Amino acid sequence: MQTLSAESVPSRCWTALQVQKELVAEIERTQALLQERKRIALTSPAGKRQERGLVNEGIMEVIMVNLNHHIYRCGPNESYDFSDEDLKNTDKLRKHIEPWLTAVFQSEHLSLLLGSGFTSGVASGAGGNAANMTKCEWTDDLGLKEKVDEYAEQIAKVCGRGAANIEDQIRAAMQLEAGLTVMGNKRADLWKTEINKQLKCFMDSILDSERSILCADTNKKQSADDLLVSFLLSFASRTATRERLNLFTTNYDRFIEYGCDLAGVHVLDRFIGALSPVFRASRLNIDIHYNPPGIRGEPRYLEGVIRLCKIHGSIDWRWEEKELRRYAVPFGAAADHPDIPKEPSGSVMIYPNPAKDIETLDYPYAELFRDFAAAVCRPNSSLVTYGYGFGDDHVNRVIKDMLTIPSTHLVIIAWDQTNPDKEDEPANVSRQRIIRFCQEVGKRAQISLLLGSHFGDLETLVQNYLPKPAIDQITIRKTKLEEQRGEGYKKTTGGGDDEQAD
Repeated sequence: MQTLSAESVPSRCWTALQVQKELVAEIERTQALLQERKRIALTSPAGKRQERGLVNEGIMEVIMVNLNHHIYRCGPNESYDFSDEDLKNTDKLRKHIEPWLTAVFQSEHLSLLLGSGFTSGVASGAGGNAANMTKCEWTDDLGLKEKVDEYAEQIAKVCGRGAANIEDQIRAAMQLEAGLTVMGNKRADLWKTEINKQLKCFMDSILDSERSILCADTNKKQSADDLLVSFLLSFASRTATRERLNLFTTNYDRFIEYGCDLAGVHVLDRFIGALSPVFRASRLNIDIHYNPPGIRGEPRYLEGVIRLCKIHGSIDWRWEEKELRRYAVPFGAAADHPDIPKEPSGSVMIYPNPAKDIETLDYPYAELFRDFAAAVCRPNSSLVTYGYGFGDDHVNRVIKDMLTIPSTHLVIIAWDQTNPDKEDEPANVSRQRIIRFCQEVGKRAQISLLLGSHFGDLETLVQNYLPKPAIDQITIRKTKLEEQRGEGYKKTTGGGDDEQAD
């Protein structure tokens, strides 16, 4: 074979060959670096456990398996190797994260999905505890309780949640009670009494979590209130010309409603009425407008309005005369409040996570899930999840369908203080579910990640990374004035403090 030299090849061709050679060498070096990082990531116990079957796509998915890492991926910027000093330098991280989230929040259609981690974050800020979702203890002399717990564990595994929780147990117990009733077995009444007892305890724990804010120390309560309001306004403060924020939650508590009242945000939902609101199946897209003083025939959209949908029900929802009504149960009410049902199994508060889809056909959940799918599964739509562990298959399926539309985007924000040495640690299970979801979906460019106890901490998130509310017109005008007057004005005046002198 004839070898090429500088004398035998024209100068332009020789330059191209040199560039090609250098490019190949650079690719080889990059591949070697990725392989080395992969090897390091998989040296942890969790990494070794996940090496087979889970890790197939991309260095970020490999690094996610190493449960020691905080992770962020925002557009072209991604990182996973943070020291304690790196995490203290939030200004540097903010330069990459905050502008990206600001762009996402200004999507044509914006939705927010809040899970139990949101309640935990707010309650923790007040020094309280979230509702207890751990498994309940059945009465000792109750027959078939072992079978119920076994079936609950099967449900949890089918849904990919790991260990069963109280929702899985209640669902299994309700199915058992229904079967015993069909058979005419006397134990049906015993199980109905037991289900009501456990649901009442669960309701009490939800009310306790709400009271943890109301009864907190004055300083802690103020801090928790400010945190809650700032978080909600970061999403809800969209300009009136854009579609309203669609806020979905799997929680039964009323932390969202409490925060909206504090922030002065108007909430639109499917309930109609003043004294005893009734759930309506019609979707009329009702909105709130106002007429500016002195102007007729030109109504304007009111700012600070959201659409709320509680897809698993709520503690203040009850069936009455074949209608679903919302009762005026005070936030953090006492356990003996008259509007708290003594037999909760007859109410709609609990919507157990289904291993099958048959429950989603029941009223009103079919309507609620249609709202969720209609809001997120459309072009130019962005969905942000916070505190949601991707443990509900029926919710995950809608999100997967959304990502089949190229112009949609998903932002996953999750707090998890993982422990690589304990495979069944709840935080580990949550991280692994997120990994599995991302790998099943692919769509790497359509998914942003903020994972770990730093990025997922509610206070850190609000203070450093979430966009500030965008409906403060004074701040907007001030910013525009500074842009018009240039950088020199900012330096000489310290950002416009002397504007009143003009």
